[in-house]
Amino acid sequence: MKLKTLGAPLALAVLAGCTTVAPDGGFASVAAGARERIGAEPRLARDDAAARELAQQVQATLAQPLGMDEAVKVAVLANPGLQASYWKVGIADADLAQAGRLPNPVLAYKHVSNAGDLAIERTFTMNLVQLLTLPLASRLEARRFEQARLEVAREIEQHARDTRVAWVDAVAAGQALDYARQVDAAAEASAELAGRMAKAGNMSQLDLSREQLYHLETQAALARAGKQAVAAREKLTRLLGLWGKDAQYSLPVHLPELPASPAQLTDIERIAIGQRLDVQAAKLDAQATAANLGLTKTTRFVNVLDLGYVNETTTGAPTARGYELTLELPLFDWGGARVARAEGVYMQAVQRVAQAAVTARSEAREGYLDYRAAYDLAAHYRDRIIPLRKRISKEVLLRYNGMLMSTQELLADSREQAGAVSGYIEALKAFWTAHAQLEAALGVRLGAQHVEHQSQEHKEHAE
Repeated sequence: MKLKTLGAPLALAVLAGCTTVAPDGGFASVAAGARERIGAEPRLARDDAAARELAQQVQATLAQPLGMDEAVKVAVLANPGLQASYWKVGIADADLAQAGRLPNPVLAYKHVSNAGDLAIERTFTMNLVQLLTLPLASRLEARRFEQARLEVAREIEQHARDTRVAWVDAVAAGQALDYARQVDAAAEASAELAGRMAKAGNMSQLDLSREQLYHLETQAALARAGKQAVAAREKLTRLLGLWGKDAQYSLPVHLPELPASPAQLTDIERIAIGQRLDVQAAKLDAQATAANLGLTKTTRFVNVLDLGYVNETTTGAPTARGYELTLELPLFDWGGARVARAEGVYMQAVQRVAQAAVTARSEAREGYLDYRAAYDLAAHYRDRIIPLRKRISKEVLLRYNGMLMSTQELLADSREQAGAVSGYIEALKAFWTAHAQLEAALGVRLGAQHVEHQSQEHKEHAE
Protein backbone atom coordinates (compact mmCIF):
# COMPACT_ATOMS: atom_id res chain seq x y z
CA MET A 1 0.00 0.00 0.00
CA LYS A 2 1.36 3.45 -0.92
CA LEU A 3 2.07 6.08 1.69
CA LYS A 4 -0.53 8.43 0.23
CA THR A 5 -3.26 5.97 1.24
CA LEU A 6 -2.43 6.78 4.86
CA GLY A 7 -2.96 10.50 4.30
CA ALA A 8 -6.51 10.66 5.65
CA PRO A 9 -5.84 8.70 8.88
CA LEU A 10 -2.70 10.72 9.53
CA ALA A 11 -4.58 13.97 8.97
CA LEU A 12 -7.26 12.91 11.46
CA ALA A 13 -4.58 11.96 13.94
CA VAL A 14 -2.96 15.38 13.62
CA LEU A 15 -6.32 17.13 14.12
CA ALA A 16 -7.12 14.93 17.11
CA GLY A 17 -3.78 15.80 18.63
CA CYS A 18 -4.81 19.46 18.61
CA THR A 19 -7.51 18.78 21.25
CA THR A 20 -6.60 20.74 24.36
CA VAL A 21 -7.69 20.83 27.98
CA ALA A 22 -9.79 23.84 29.01
CA PRO A 23 -7.76 26.42 30.99
CA ASP A 24 -10.17 26.23 33.92
CA GLY A 25 -10.60 22.46 33.63
CA GLY A 26 -14.31 22.98 32.98
CA PHE A 27 -14.93 24.15 36.55
CA ALA A 28 -16.26 27.60 35.64
CA SER A 29 -19.65 26.23 34.62
CA VAL A 30 -19.88 24.24 37.88
CA ALA A 31 -19.08 27.37 39.89
CA ALA A 32 -21.68 29.42 38.02
CA GLY A 33 -24.36 26.80 38.61
CA ALA A 34 -23.49 26.57 42.29
CA ARG A 35 -23.79 30.34 42.65
CA GLU A 36 -27.37 30.18 41.40
CA ARG A 37 -28.35 27.15 43.45
CA ILE A 38 -26.70 27.82 46.82
CA GLY A 39 -25.98 31.54 46.71
CA ALA A 40 -22.20 31.12 46.97
CA GLU A 41 -19.60 30.64 44.25
CA PRO A 42 -16.90 28.01 44.81
CA ARG A 43 -13.43 28.71 43.51
CA LEU A 44 -10.60 26.34 42.75
CA ALA A 45 -7.24 26.92 44.42
CA ARG A 46 -5.15 26.11 41.35
CA ASP A 47 -1.88 27.49 42.72
CA ASP A 48 -0.36 29.23 45.74
CA ALA A 49 -1.44 32.67 44.56
CA ALA A 50 -5.06 31.56 44.18
CA ALA A 51 -4.93 29.84 47.58
CA ARG A 52 -3.70 33.05 49.23
CA GLU A 53 -6.45 35.05 47.55
CA LEU A 54 -9.10 32.62 48.79
CA ALA A 55 -7.63 32.75 52.30
CA GLN A 56 -7.93 36.55 52.26
CA GLN A 57 -11.58 36.33 51.21
CA VAL A 58 -12.27 33.86 53.99
CA GLN A 59 -10.59 36.04 56.62
CA ALA A 60 -12.54 39.09 55.43
CA THR A 61 -15.79 37.14 55.78
CA LEU A 62 -14.84 35.92 59.25
CA ALA A 63 -14.20 39.48 60.46
CA GLN A 64 -17.94 39.81 61.17
CA PRO A 65 -20.30 37.42 62.97
CA LEU A 66 -20.78 34.51 60.59
CA GLY A 67 -24.28 34.32 59.13
CA MET A 68 -25.83 31.28 57.47
CA ASP A 69 -25.09 32.34 53.90
CA GLU A 70 -21.63 33.55 54.86
CA ALA A 71 -20.89 30.15 56.40
CA VAL A 72 -21.72 28.48 53.07
CA LYS A 73 -19.45 30.96 51.27
CA VAL A 74 -16.56 30.11 53.58
CA ALA A 75 -17.17 26.37 53.27
CA VAL A 76 -17.07 26.29 49.46
CA LEU A 77 -13.83 28.29 49.49
CA ALA A 78 -11.92 26.83 52.42
CA ASN A 79 -12.99 23.21 52.93
CA PRO A 80 -10.11 20.96 51.72
CA GLY A 81 -12.43 18.05 51.00
CA LEU A 82 -14.50 20.18 48.63
CA GLN A 83 -11.36 21.53 47.01
CA ALA A 84 -10.32 17.92 46.34
CA SER A 85 -13.71 17.22 44.75
CA TYR A 86 -13.36 20.25 42.48
CA TRP A 87 -10.41 18.58 40.76
CA LYS A 88 -12.68 15.76 39.58
CA VAL A 89 -13.96 18.10 36.90
CA GLY A 90 -10.45 18.86 35.67
CA ILE A 91 -9.60 15.16 35.59
CA ALA A 92 -12.74 14.42 33.56
CA ASP A 93 -11.92 17.31 31.22
CA ALA A 94 -8.44 15.86 30.67
CA ASP A 95 -9.97 12.46 29.91
CA LEU A 96 -12.30 14.12 27.41
CA ALA A 97 -9.38 15.78 25.67
CA GLN A 98 -7.46 12.51 25.69
CA ALA A 99 -10.41 10.68 24.13
CA GLY A 100 -10.14 12.96 21.12
CA ARG A 101 -6.52 12.01 20.52
CA LEU A 102 -5.00 8.93 18.92
CA PRO A 103 -2.06 7.13 20.49
CA ASN A 104 1.23 8.01 18.94
CA PRO A 105 2.02 5.95 15.81
CA VAL A 106 4.54 3.16 16.26
CA LEU A 107 7.72 3.09 14.18
CA ALA A 108 9.55 -0.27 14.29
CA TYR A 109 12.99 -0.99 12.88
CA LYS A 110 14.42 -4.51 12.48
CA HIS A 111 18.04 -5.26 11.51
CA VAL A 112 18.90 -8.95 10.91
CA SER A 113 22.22 -10.35 9.63
CA ASN A 114 22.34 -14.04 8.58
CA ALA A 115 25.33 -15.67 6.75
CA GLY A 116 26.34 -12.43 5.16
CA ASP A 117 22.81 -11.45 4.21
CA LEU A 118 21.47 -8.30 5.80
CA ALA A 119 17.70 -7.82 6.26
CA ILE A 120 16.31 -4.49 7.30
CA GLU A 121 12.61 -4.07 8.06
CA ARG A 122 10.93 -0.75 8.85
CA THR A 123 7.31 -0.69 10.02
CA PHE A 124 5.02 2.29 10.67
CA THR A 125 1.70 1.31 12.34
CA MET A 126 -1.29 2.94 14.00
CA ASN A 127 -4.39 1.61 15.76
CA LEU A 128 -7.21 1.65 13.20
CA VAL A 129 -9.96 0.68 15.69
CA GLN A 130 -9.39 3.79 17.78
CA LEU A 131 -9.43 5.85 14.62
CA LEU A 132 -12.78 4.38 13.55
CA THR A 133 -14.36 4.68 16.99
CA LEU A 134 -12.89 8.09 17.82
CA PRO A 135 -16.18 10.05 17.42
CA LEU A 136 -18.12 7.60 19.58
CA ALA A 137 -15.39 7.49 22.24
CA SER A 138 -15.37 11.29 22.34
CA ARG A 139 -19.14 11.34 22.85
CA LEU A 140 -18.83 8.83 25.69
CA GLU A 141 -16.17 10.90 27.43
CA ALA A 142 -18.28 14.02 26.92
CA ARG A 143 -21.09 12.31 28.83
CA ARG A 144 -18.67 11.22 31.54
CA PHE A 145 -17.43 14.78 31.79
CA GLU A 146 -21.01 15.98 32.25
CA GLN A 147 -21.53 13.30 34.89
CA ALA A 148 -18.43 14.50 36.73
CA ARG A 149 -19.72 18.07 36.63
CA LEU A 150 -23.06 16.97 38.06
CA GLU A 151 -21.38 14.83 40.71
CA VAL A 152 -19.22 17.72 41.91
CA ALA A 153 -22.17 20.12 41.80
CA ARG A 154 -24.16 17.68 43.90
CA GLU A 155 -21.34 17.40 46.44
CA ILE A 156 -21.26 21.19 46.67
CA GLU A 157 -25.02 21.29 47.24
CA GLN A 158 -24.91 18.59 49.90
CA HIS A 159 -22.03 20.31 51.66
CA ALA A 160 -23.92 23.60 51.57
CA ARG A 161 -26.95 21.89 53.11
CA ASP A 162 -24.83 20.26 55.82
CA THR A 163 -23.17 23.61 56.54
CA ARG A 164 -26.53 25.37 56.90
CA VAL A 165 -27.81 22.67 59.25
CA ALA A 166 -24.59 22.76 61.27
CA TRP A 167 -24.81 26.56 61.45
CA VAL A 168 -28.36 26.34 62.78
CA ASP A 169 -27.26 23.75 65.36
CA ALA A 170 -24.27 25.84 66.45
CA VAL A 171 -26.21 29.10 66.79
CA ALA A 172 -29.09 27.35 68.56
CA ALA A 173 -26.67 25.61 70.91
CA GLY A 174 -24.99 28.91 71.71
CA GLN A 175 -28.34 30.57 72.30
CA ALA A 176 -29.45 27.69 74.52
CA LEU A 177 -26.18 27.88 76.46
CA ASP A 178 -26.62 31.60 77.05
CA TYR A 179 -30.17 31.09 78.27
CA ALA A 180 -29.08 28.15 80.44
CA ARG A 181 -26.63 30.49 82.17
CA GLN A 182 -29.44 32.95 82.84
CA VAL A 183 -31.70 30.22 84.20
CA ASP A 184 -28.91 28.85 86.39
CA ALA A 185 -28.16 32.31 87.77
CA ALA A 186 -31.86 32.82 88.55
CA ALA A 187 -32.07 29.38 90.16
CA GLU A 188 -29.04 30.14 92.30
CA ALA A 189 -30.60 33.38 93.48
CA SER A 190 -33.86 31.56 94.19
CA ALA A 191 -32.05 28.91 96.23
CA GLU A 192 -30.27 31.58 98.28
CA LEU A 193 -33.56 33.40 98.88
CA ALA A 194 -35.22 30.16 99.89
CA GLY A 195 -32.38 29.47 102.33
CA ARG A 196 -32.80 32.83 104.01
CA MET A 197 -36.58 32.40 104.18
CA ALA A 198 -36.17 28.92 105.70
CA LYS A 199 -33.87 30.31 108.39
CA ALA A 200 -36.45 32.98 109.15
CA GLY A 201 -39.14 30.33 109.40
CA ASN A 202 -41.02 31.57 106.31
CA MET A 203 -40.41 28.45 104.20
CA SER A 204 -40.60 24.78 104.97
CA GLN A 205 -37.68 22.41 104.57
CA LEU A 206 -39.61 20.63 101.79
CA ASP A 207 -39.92 23.80 99.71
CA LEU A 208 -36.28 24.65 100.43
CA SER A 209 -35.20 21.22 99.19
CA ARG A 210 -37.22 21.70 96.02
CA GLU A 211 -35.50 25.00 95.27
CA GLN A 212 -32.08 23.51 96.00
CA LEU A 213 -32.84 20.53 93.75
CA TYR A 214 -33.97 22.83 90.96
CA HIS A 215 -30.68 24.72 91.23
CA LEU A 216 -28.74 21.46 91.00
CA GLU A 217 -30.77 20.51 87.92
CA THR A 218 -30.06 23.84 86.24
CA GLN A 219 -26.35 23.29 86.88
CA ALA A 220 -26.57 19.91 85.14
CA ALA A 221 -28.54 21.45 82.28
CA LEU A 222 -25.90 24.15 81.96
CA ALA A 223 -23.16 21.52 81.72
CA ARG A 224 -25.09 19.64 79.02
CA ALA A 225 -25.71 22.87 77.10
CA GLY A 226 -22.01 23.69 77.22
CA LYS A 227 -21.11 20.26 75.90
CA GLN A 228 -23.63 20.53 73.06
CA ALA A 229 -22.42 24.01 72.14
CA VAL A 230 -18.81 22.82 71.83
CA ALA A 231 -19.77 19.79 69.74
CA ALA A 232 -22.04 21.81 67.42
CA ARG A 233 -19.42 24.51 66.89
CA GLU A 234 -16.66 21.99 66.15
CA LYS A 235 -18.86 20.23 63.60
CA LEU A 236 -19.47 23.54 61.88
CA THR A 237 -15.75 24.30 61.99
CA ARG A 238 -14.97 21.02 60.24
CA LEU A 239 -17.48 21.75 57.50
CA LEU A 240 -16.05 25.23 57.07
CA GLY A 241 -12.56 23.75 56.77
CA LEU A 242 -11.06 26.18 59.29
CA TRP A 243 -8.22 25.76 61.76
CA GLY A 244 -5.88 27.91 63.81
CA LYS A 245 -6.86 31.52 64.34
CA ASP A 246 -9.54 31.27 61.64
CA ALA A 247 -11.40 28.80 63.86
CA GLN A 248 -11.96 31.60 66.40
CA TYR A 249 -14.84 33.04 64.37
CA SER A 250 -17.92 34.49 66.03
CA LEU A 251 -21.54 33.51 65.46
CA PRO A 252 -24.78 35.47 65.88
CA VAL A 253 -26.25 35.47 69.37
CA HIS A 254 -29.71 34.36 68.22
CA LEU A 255 -31.24 32.32 65.43
CA PRO A 256 -33.00 34.26 62.65
CA GLU A 257 -36.58 35.14 63.44
CA LEU A 258 -39.38 33.08 62.02
CA PRO A 259 -40.60 34.43 58.64
CA ALA A 260 -43.93 36.18 58.60
CA SER A 261 -45.33 33.36 56.46
CA PRO A 262 -44.05 30.04 55.16
CA ALA A 263 -43.06 29.42 51.56
CA GLN A 264 -46.08 28.44 49.48
CA LEU A 265 -44.97 25.76 47.02
CA THR A 266 -47.07 23.91 44.48
CA ASP A 267 -46.14 20.82 42.47
CA ILE A 268 -43.09 20.13 44.61
CA GLU A 269 -42.56 16.73 43.00
CA ARG A 270 -42.16 18.30 39.56
CA ILE A 271 -39.69 20.82 41.00
CA ALA A 272 -37.61 18.04 42.54
CA ILE A 273 -37.59 15.93 39.37
CA GLY A 274 -36.57 18.91 37.25
CA GLN A 275 -33.99 20.45 39.58
CA ARG A 276 -32.32 17.73 41.62
CA LEU A 277 -28.83 16.91 40.45
CA ASP A 278 -28.94 13.26 41.50
CA VAL A 279 -31.86 12.68 39.11
CA GLN A 280 -29.98 14.42 36.30
CA ALA A 281 -26.86 12.38 37.04
CA ALA A 282 -28.85 9.13 36.93
CA LYS A 283 -30.29 10.09 33.53
CA LEU A 284 -26.85 10.86 32.15
CA ASP A 285 -25.52 7.58 33.48
CA ALA A 286 -28.25 5.70 31.64
CA GLN A 287 -27.53 7.61 28.44
CA ALA A 288 -23.80 6.92 28.73
CA THR A 289 -24.48 3.24 29.34
CA ALA A 290 -26.72 3.08 26.28
CA ALA A 291 -23.99 4.67 24.17
CA ASN A 292 -21.47 2.24 25.60
CA LEU A 293 -23.77 -0.63 24.58
CA GLY A 294 -23.67 0.65 21.01
CA LEU A 295 -19.87 0.71 21.11
CA THR A 296 -19.78 -2.85 22.42
CA LYS A 297 -21.93 -4.09 19.55
CA THR A 298 -19.75 -2.25 17.02
CA THR A 299 -16.51 -3.83 18.19
CA ARG A 300 -17.73 -7.27 19.20
CA PHE A 301 -15.97 -8.91 16.21
CA VAL A 302 -13.08 -6.49 15.64
CA ASN A 303 -11.09 -6.56 18.85
CA VAL A 304 -7.55 -5.85 17.71
CA LEU A 305 -7.12 -4.18 14.33
CA ASP A 306 -3.84 -2.51 13.40
CA LEU A 307 -3.00 -0.97 10.07
CA GLY A 308 0.58 -0.22 9.13
CA TYR A 309 3.05 0.55 6.40
CA VAL A 310 5.90 -1.95 5.92
CA ASN A 311 9.25 -1.25 4.27
CA GLU A 312 11.52 -4.33 4.14
CA THR A 313 15.02 -4.33 2.66
CA THR A 314 17.25 -7.40 2.22
CA THR A 315 20.86 -7.38 1.06
CA GLY A 316 21.15 -8.22 -2.60
CA ALA A 317 17.40 -7.91 -3.17
CA PRO A 318 15.18 -5.00 -4.12
CA THR A 319 13.30 -3.17 -1.39
CA ALA A 320 9.91 -4.74 -0.63
CA ARG A 321 6.99 -2.48 0.26
CA GLY A 322 3.46 -3.29 1.33
CA TYR A 323 1.09 -3.13 4.29
CA GLU A 324 0.28 -5.26 7.28
CA LEU A 325 -3.22 -5.93 8.64
CA THR A 326 -3.79 -7.80 11.89
CA LEU A 327 -7.27 -9.14 12.66
CA GLU A 328 -8.37 -11.24 15.61
CA LEU A 329 -10.64 -14.06 14.46
CA PRO A 330 -13.75 -14.62 16.61
CA LEU A 331 -13.38 -18.39 16.82
CA PHE A 332 -13.99 -18.74 20.55
CA ASP A 333 -15.27 -15.39 21.76
CA TRP A 334 -18.01 -13.90 19.57
CA GLY A 335 -18.63 -11.01 21.97
CA GLY A 336 -22.09 -12.13 23.01
CA ALA A 337 -21.20 -12.19 26.69
CA ARG A 338 -19.91 -8.62 26.57
CA VAL A 339 -23.08 -7.43 24.84
CA ALA A 340 -25.26 -9.25 27.38
CA ARG A 341 -23.27 -7.68 30.20
CA ALA A 342 -23.64 -4.22 28.68
CA GLU A 343 -27.39 -4.71 28.32
CA GLY A 344 -27.61 -5.78 31.97
CA VAL A 345 -25.64 -2.71 33.07
CA TYR A 346 -27.93 -0.51 31.01
CA MET A 347 -31.06 -1.98 32.59
CA GLN A 348 -29.47 -1.37 35.98
CA ALA A 349 -28.98 2.28 35.01
CA VAL A 350 -32.60 2.57 33.86
CA GLN A 351 -33.86 1.24 37.18
CA ARG A 352 -31.55 3.62 39.05
CA VAL A 353 -33.16 6.51 37.20
CA ALA A 354 -36.57 5.28 38.32
CA GLN A 355 -35.34 4.86 41.90
CA ALA A 356 -33.81 8.35 41.88
CA ALA A 357 -37.15 9.77 40.73
CA VAL A 358 -39.08 7.87 43.41
CA THR A 359 -36.64 9.03 46.10
CA ALA A 360 -36.75 12.63 44.89
CA ARG A 361 -40.53 12.72 44.93
CA SER A 362 -40.75 11.18 48.39
CA GLU A 363 -38.07 13.42 49.90
CA ALA A 364 -39.73 16.48 48.38
CA ARG A 365 -43.07 15.57 49.96
CA GLU A 366 -41.51 14.68 53.29
CA GLY A 367 -39.34 17.79 53.31
CA TYR A 368 -42.22 20.14 52.57
CA LEU A 369 -44.53 18.55 55.15
CA ASP A 370 -41.75 18.71 57.75
CA TYR A 371 -41.08 22.34 56.82
CA ARG A 372 -44.72 23.34 57.20
CA ALA A 373 -45.13 21.39 60.44
CA ALA A 374 -41.98 22.99 61.87
CA TYR A 375 -43.20 26.42 60.85
CA ASP A 376 -46.62 25.86 62.41
CA LEU A 377 -45.03 24.69 65.67
CA ALA A 378 -42.63 27.64 65.86
CA ALA A 379 -45.45 30.05 64.97
CA HIS A 380 -47.54 28.44 67.72
CA TYR A 381 -44.82 29.30 70.23
CA ARG A 382 -44.29 32.78 68.78
CA ASP A 383 -47.92 33.82 68.47
CA ARG A 384 -49.61 32.01 71.34
CA ILE A 385 -47.42 30.33 73.94
CA ILE A 386 -44.79 33.05 74.43
CA PRO A 387 -47.27 35.99 74.57
CA LEU A 388 -49.53 34.10 76.96
CA ARG A 389 -46.54 33.07 79.06
CA LYS A 390 -45.48 36.71 79.31
CA ARG A 391 -48.98 37.80 80.38
CA ILE A 392 -49.08 35.11 83.04
CA SER A 393 -45.66 36.10 84.38
CA LYS A 394 -46.73 39.74 84.49
CA GLU A 395 -49.89 38.88 86.44
CA VAL A 396 -47.97 36.64 88.83
CA LEU A 397 -45.47 39.41 89.53
CA LEU A 398 -48.29 41.91 90.14
CA ARG A 399 -49.96 39.54 92.59
CA TYR A 400 -46.68 38.80 94.32
CA ASN A 401 -45.99 42.51 94.75
CA GLY A 402 -49.51 42.88 96.12
CA MET A 403 -48.79 40.03 98.58
CA LEU A 404 -51.47 37.91 96.94
CA MET A 405 -49.04 35.15 95.93
CA SER A 406 -46.32 33.36 97.79
CA THR A 407 -42.64 33.25 96.90
CA GLN A 408 -42.99 29.57 95.97
CA GLU A 409 -45.60 30.44 93.33
CA LEU A 410 -43.36 33.17 91.91
CA LEU A 411 -40.42 30.77 91.65
CA ALA A 412 -42.61 28.09 90.06
CA ASP A 413 -43.75 30.60 87.43
CA SER A 414 -40.12 31.44 86.67
CA ARG A 415 -39.40 27.77 85.97
CA GLU A 416 -42.40 27.50 83.66
CA GLN A 417 -41.29 30.61 81.76
CA ALA A 418 -37.84 29.11 81.27
CA GLY A 419 -39.39 25.97 79.82
CA ALA A 420 -41.46 27.99 77.34
CA VAL A 421 -38.46 29.96 76.07
CA SER A 422 -36.39 26.79 75.71
CA GLY A 423 -39.23 25.24 73.73
CA TYR A 424 -39.33 28.24 71.41
CA ILE A 425 -35.57 27.99 70.75
CA GLU A 426 -35.95 24.31 69.86
CA ALA A 427 -38.90 25.09 67.60
CA LEU A 428 -36.89 27.76 65.76
CA LYS A 429 -34.00 25.36 65.40
CA ALA A 430 -36.29 22.68 63.96
CA PHE A 431 -37.76 25.15 61.48
CA TRP A 432 -34.46 26.41 60.08
CA THR A 433 -33.16 22.85 59.89
CA ALA A 434 -36.26 21.85 57.94
CA HIS A 435 -35.78 24.93 55.76
CA ALA A 436 -32.27 23.80 54.76
CA GLN A 437 -33.40 20.20 54.25
CA LEU A 438 -36.27 21.29 52.01
CA GLU A 439 -33.96 23.35 49.82
CA ALA A 440 -31.75 20.29 49.39
CA ALA A 441 -34.73 18.02 48.68
CA LEU A 442 -36.04 20.34 45.96
CA GLY A 443 -32.72 21.47 44.52
CA VAL A 444 -33.73 25.15 44.71
CA ARG A 445 -33.46 27.99 47.21
CA LEU A 446 -36.65 29.16 48.88
CA GLY A 447 -35.80 32.84 48.52
CA ALA A 448 -34.22 35.51 50.63
CA GLN A 449 -37.61 36.81 51.72
CA HIS A 450 -37.96 33.76 53.96
CA VAL A 451 -34.65 34.39 55.73
CA GLU A 452 -35.28 37.30 58.02
CA HIS A 453 -32.82 38.35 60.67
CA GLN A 454 -33.37 38.33 64.38
CA SER A 455 -36.01 40.87 65.37
CA GLN A 456 -36.18 42.89 68.54
CA GLU A 457 -39.34 41.03 69.50
CA HIS A 458 -37.49 37.71 69.50
CA LYS A 459 -34.77 39.19 71.69
CA GLU A 460 -37.44 40.24 74.17
CA HIS A 461 -38.87 36.71 74.11
CA ALA A 462 -35.46 35.24 74.86
CA GLU A 463 -35.01 37.62 77.76
